Amino acid sequence: MTDSDVSSARVAAYLREAILGGKLGPGDRIRQEEVAAQFGASRLPVREALRILEAEGLTELAPHKGARVPRLTQHEVEVIYQMRERLEPLALAESLPRLTAGDDEQLGKLQQRIEDNDDLEKFLGLDREFHLLTYRGCPVEPLSSAVTRLWNSTQHYRRSYVALGGQDRMWLVNAEHRLILDAVLRRDAVDGERYLAGHIRRTRVELSRHPEVFT
Repeated sequence: MTDSDVSSARVAAYLREAILGGKLGPGDRIRQEEVAAQFGASRLPVREALRILEAEGLTELAPHKGARVPRLTQHEVEVIYQMRERLEPLALAESLPRLTAGDDEQLGKLQQRIEDNDDLEKFLGLDREFHLLTYRGCPVEPLSSAVTRLWNSTQHYRRSYVALGGQDRMWLVNAEHRLILDAVLRRDAVDGERYLAGHIRRTRVELSRHPEVFT
């Protein structure tokens, strides 16, 4: 296989899945030569892929160390969650008038799948799909991009949070999702913003009680 057969988008998709899926965790190095060898290509598409992922908040380039998955301190995660508490309700309010009946139906089906599921990794994927779908109608690209980047940067810590709570706490997640969904279906930005901010805040508060997640 040559570089002409291997696009940077394909390499980025592979690495994105590895990071969001937990195969690569905070602090893990991404060795360009190993990825290039796996695809049978040069480092060029790998370098381009890493630039794509850096813009998405999934990788960083450390001086003299190459690329790695960012490792955040507890304080950094606290601040990022506070940013999410402010930006995501705004994205939701901007999105609501542009969501369709098809979006409503898909959100309902996603939430039912979440409630019927008992697998951690499947939950993380469904939860991400649910929330990002509620923001899909947001017409302000810088806001949408910022929200996605913040989601990416906290993926590992969301996984830790869900693992800490286990199935015993899923009833609360589902109750909050149902409140958000109800506000979406009514196109009520005031309720939607309030429920969503509380939903994000609860994760932030729970994580603050578990410093071991960040060691």
